[in-house]
Amino acid sequence: MSNQFAMQGGVVKANPVAGPSQAIPFLDLKQQFNFIRKDVISAVIDVLESQHFILGKEVEAFELELTPLLGSRFAVSCGSGSDALLLALLASEIGRGDEVITTPFTFVATAGSIARAGARPVFVDIERDTYNIDPSKIEKAITARTRAIMPVHIFGFPADMDPILEIAAKHKLVVIEDAAQAIGTRYRGKAVGNLGAFGCFSFFPSKNLGAAGDGGLVTTDDSELADRLKILRVHGSRQKYEYECLGMNSRLDALQAAILRVKLRFLEQWTARRQENASNYRSLFQEFNLSDTVQLPATSRDRTHTYNQFVVRVPKRDALRLSLRSKGIQTEVYYPSPLHLQRAFAYLDLKKGDFPESEAASQEVLALPIFPELNPNQQRAVVAAIADFYCQQA
Repeated sequence: MSNQFAMQGGVVKANPVAGPSQAIPFLDLKQQFNFIRKDVISAVIDVLESQHFILGKEVEAFELELTPLLGSRFAVSCGSGSDALLLALLASEIGRGDEVITTPFTFVATAGSIARAGARPVFVDIERDTYNIDPSKIEKAITARTRAIMPVHIFGFPADMDPILEIAAKHKLVVIEDAAQAIGTRYRGKAVGNLGAFGCFSFFPSKNLGAAGDGGLVTTDDSELADRLKILRVHGSRQKYEYECLGMNSRLDALQAAILRVKLRFLEQWTARRQENASNYRSLFQEFNLSDTVQLPATSRDRTHTYNQFVVRVPKRDALRLSLRSKGIQTEVYYPSPLHLQRAFAYLDLKKGDFPESEAASQEVLALPIFPELNPNQQRAVVAAIADFYCQQA
């Protein structure tokens, strides 16, 4: 037992625990930048000197360099992870009158892309332990209008894809993977984003591979779909001022591609550090006798977790978060309200109680700092502060 605690009458009691000597941020991108500063500045200067800012050789090189990691034949970059989802839907010719099955426990862009394409999002509840869409509930949601399933590999842990792919094949549905939080994650030895027809990735700055702004990418093994994606991202045009279809303006900037190419060289190292930090958290939660209080992220022998977020499930979440904040420890809540209860989706006529697992998760999940530069002393301070909170509640 940690020396912060003593046993009194069979109950763990906390001795006074000093807060961290300085604030513990939820994410510290400045440390990452300082590590790669020279390479990033050099890459940016090269682009500025070229004066070629939209698509071009930097973007093409980045797309090619990513394909081995993602296990796909083609990688088509775009303006954001949200656009990646929309482009995949448009390339599948999904629109008005169609339905797409997805989860309500995710970022708004998932269901938002479906609505922006003109289709109707159809929600299916999540698994309690993984927070991913529950495959056992998908088939009941399929109708004659269903065209696709959009699973989300939430927080960097893969959805259970084999049953999803079996259902999709049975009903002739397109599978579009929202892998925005899961670059480098593997499901039964295969990279996520390369299991369905499309994989959609985000390079938002907080992601494991983050740009200095927005950026996204769609993967596919189908050459015709890849070609269509490339046309759709430039207004539906293959040649200047000639338009084959109505597309959109969603092109990755060369500056972002150059920065991402630098960061890509360190992604494997950074992912390993996140995984090491996750392992250390697990040891610390056991050391502080919190295993029965705090539900840790799910793990599986046939799936890797890349920990875009380290999300625990805790009682009295909001009070715990305030307590941690008072000690200088930053946390985040992903997500405080499931999408079916958001005003933007009120037109779906859904109500509280329709997706109980998603609703319960929204009240109980808390993301702890997990960034690669987080050190063991900071992690110990986080877990000690959590233990101190629950001891005071006893």
